[in-house]
Amino acid sequence: MPAASRTTAQLLAARNASVARGVMTAHPIVASHAEGACMWDVEGRRYLDFVGGIGVLNVGHNHPRVVAAVTEQLKSVSHTAFQVVAHEPYIALAERLNRLVGKGAAYKSIFLTAGAEAVENAVKIARAHTNRPAIIAFRGGFHGRTLLGVSLTGMSQPYKQNFGPFAGEIFHAAYPDDYRSVTTEMALAALDELFATEVAADRVAAIIIEPVQGDGGFLAAPPEFLQALRAITERHGIVLICDEIQTGFGRTGKMFGFEHAGIQPDLVTVAKSLAGGLPLSGVVGKAEIMDAPLPGGLGGTYGGNALACAAALAVLDAFEQDGLLEKAQSLGDQLSRGLAELQSKHEEIGTVRGRGFMQAIEFVADRETRQPDPDRAQLVIDRAREGGLLVIKCGVHRNIVRFLAPLVTSEAELREALEILDAALGSEKISAAA
Repeated sequence: MPAASRTTAQLLAARNASVARGVMTAHPIVASHAEGACMWDVEGRRYLDFVGGIGVLNVGHNHPRVVAAVTEQLKSVSHTAFQVVAHEPYIALAERLNRLVGKGAAYKSIFLTAGAEAVENAVKIARAHTNRPAIIAFRGGFHGRTLLGVSLTGMSQPYKQNFGPFAGEIFHAAYPDDYRSVTTEMALAALDELFATEVAADRVAAIIIEPVQGDGGFLAAPPEFLQALRAITERHGIVLICDEIQTGFGRTGKMFGFEHAGIQPDLVTVAKSLAGGLPLSGVVGKAEIMDAPLPGGLGGTYGGNALACAAALAVLDAFEQDGLLEKAQSLGDQLSRGLAELQSKHEEIGTVRGRGFMQAIEFVADRETRQPDPDRAQLVIDRAREGGLLVIKCGVHRNIVRFLAPLVTSEAELREALEILDAALGSEKISAAA
């Protein structure tokens, strides 16, 4: 690769001078190029990228299928605005996702640009279908940075800040967390209390839930909780929205996270790894619900861009032909075992959790009190970067380190990452940095 015209220090100085401070950059490096599970900075240093653009690169950086598909599409049509002129990649992608999500039932799709757009449109569709105003989300959930997205998000910092007032008719319920002693039964009882004291069930348009909370700490909803939600929503005529923006496309070992519970949602939001790094999101849902908005009520200038749709079709090809779901399951098992070994060695790891290749470790000051330790989490992140591994944090208290490595990561690369993490957890390094 050609050498960068400016050094890391020069580029970061220019970044601080030219980019709004509200855009946080987790690692003080500047990317030069990337391939598979690896990234190189502008000075040639290699990193194992276990962030993947925050769960965007399940098929890895610059996947050959994606590169070829986008290159070929660029020769014909790059953009039409689907509301003006249709193009085949949009239609073909809708057909394939409808089959994947609907499993034989009549489903339809709409494509947008960012995950928050998908969430907002899912809410619009649910309200149009039910003619009801209220939406129930969950504490610890993350649904985007737009006004409605932040209103739905169930954590205060850094997302809400002084950005209010927020959207009305949004209610938050408890999400199960066995480590913090919130059982499925307790969460369902809290939902019943919400119906009794804050919003009647017949006023609720939709319940939106992440099958595994992403930014909230990689908390996997127990199958029985999702099954109970499905029964409750069916009983009350409420639309069940599964937010699969981070869990979708193999991250949990299945194509979609809701499949672990054996349920069928009404609407599914998708984004992130859908298009292998290109901006594309969507809502996929039951046809009679998706068709509730009148013509002209849904859309967006760049939504379903032809290049992004071509990339997404290539991503689906990779899943169908390259055994990526099986890879996600085997890598998830390897990562889970490796993190459990680290937990047995390092007292600061309170728990290991996740589903499939979507794993995380929670840092606590004391295993008995389980007091969150965000400072320790940040130290480990910084030390891991020094060792050549990129990870980021999550959780309401930002004390959880999450792993979103591409599904094309090799077993050798995963072993290397665990060795780097082990070294970053070493007491001598931690105390020296403190």
